[in-house]
Amino acid sequence: MSGAAVQDAGRVGVWFVGARGSVATTAVVGAAAIGQGMVSPTGMVSELPEFADVGLPAITRLVFGGHDVIATSLPKRAEQLAGGGVFPEAMLPAVSRALLAADQEIRTGAARGASKQPQAIAAAALAEDITSFRERHRLSQVVVINVSSTESPGPERRAYQSLDALEVALGARPDVLPPSSLYAYAALKAGCGYVDFTPSVGIRLRALRQLAHRKRLPYAGSDGKTGETLVRAALGPLFAHRALRVRSWSGTNLLGGGDGATLADPEAAASKNASKRSGLEAMLGPRLEGDTHIDYVASMGERKTAWDHIAFEGFLGAPMTMQFTWQGVDSALAAPLVLDLARLLARARQLGSTGPQEQLAFFFKDPIRAEDSSSEHRLVAQFETLRAWYRRGVR
Repeated sequence: MSGAAVQDAGRVGVWFVGARGSVATTAVVGAAAIGQGMVSPTGMVSELPEFADVGLPAITRLVFGGHDVIATSLPKRAEQLAGGGVFPEAMLPAVSRALLAADQEIRTGAARGASKQPQAIAAAALAEDITSFRERHRLSQVVVINVSSTESPGPERRAYQSLDALEVALGARPDVLPPSSLYAYAALKAGCGYVDFTPSVGIRLRALRQLAHRKRLPYAGSDGKTGETLVRAALGPLFAHRALRVRSWSGTNLLGGGDGATLADPEAAASKNASKRSGLEAMLGPRLEGDTHIDYVASMGERKTAWDHIAFEGFLGAPMTMQFTWQGVDSALAAPLVLDLARLLARARQLGSTGPQEQLAFFFKDPIRAEDSSSEHRLVAQFETLRAWYRRGVR
């Protein structure tokens, strides 16, 4: 079947890496509920008046599928999330068909060390899954979004500066790329835009960025800005613009669920903390004292609490402090942003944009940028860039 010959210009595929996780499941439930008029699109930036009539694909025109290494069905996962208070259990019957349809489009993913074959074989299989999904549903394009568990940081980000060298290695070895980068490679080979919603290495490898450039594909990331870091991005400029000297910024995160269990691993937590820290240092300077601690509390389920303590210095050296507490439901914070990113990246591709989509920095803790681009972490400035970019696309 030829995708170009039969595609429906109004339908966009959303292919999740980690398709049976909390975020992906909540996104599928949310899209179905919004499409049926059961709930309002609260939390979706792309539904703000600023983005009306900019050509975004309709929520009802999104088609879901993905990869995962776990077998729990989406209907079962949705039952678990509803039981944990993420969304009302009464909603499940109305969205059951959407969950079943998405579940039928989930394919077995790739886990690190699971195969002894050259990794090029695994990449080709992953890419074929995505291509078949696109052709089967006659989709105009597919956006691949990584919402899988955070990987521990490794040497991969420094490896394979050349795409040609990477592809030689992939053809010979089974352990060249971490899963996040393997999925990114497969997405690009399948001709798809890519979003890294986690702090994993993903598409940050220079060789993968070369591949995106060659295939003229857009990408964005990394690490979704959903809670504590969102508040930091709003408060940081307050101190900088008011000429108040921040001496330390410390935080403690308590969370349960799958994300909490993953971040109980000190190496995975280190990857997350590096991402969370980058914005503060960009706004307030690299010599800022204080750390963020992440503690797994299984009984919290899908909920999380973040407490921050800010010590700053005012006029004549007067010592002062600010503290805030953020409490939220992790997947309910992330899912609307994932739907936003699918729509916004799809529109960027329709407009012919390629490479890192810097206008989407608003959504990320550690935004991917062009190598010669300056870093902007102030939330309001990021939003204005986002709004202006898509409004320009209307003209």
